[in-house]
Amino acid sequence: MSTRPLLASLYHGARCRCPKCGTGRLFGRFLKVEPVCAHCGEELHHQRADDAPPYMVMLIVGHVVIGLMLSFEIAYHPAMWLHAAIFLPMAIAMSLVLLQPVKGTLIGLQWANEMHGFGGEETHA
Repeated sequence: MSTRPLLASLYHGARCRCPKCGTGRLFGRFLKVEPVCAHCGEELHHQRADDAPPYMVMLIVGHVVIGLMLSFEIAYHPAMWLHAAIFLPMAIAMSLVLLQPVKGTLIGLQWANEMHGFGGEETHA
């Protein structure tokens, strides 16, 4: 059983901070994880979020944009070009805004549960 605080590490990850200390930066570039936390020294290079963050972002953005698009269609019956002009930029912007926090949250979850090299690999035989 892990003694690492789950909610705190999820919160720190969502803020794009080190899941251990909450102070050091999690990302060096847009989605490139820092190899080591500059503040506490926690090794972060072995995290493996892989395809989960984009999948979660698509799930969130799809539900929000499609819900708004259907509501807009029922209320106003706009032309298709207006749908495209409003909802395509919205989907792109939401995706770019959400990708880092979602990836950080998943890294925080991995860290709290000692997954993918965060200290739990010794227990597997």
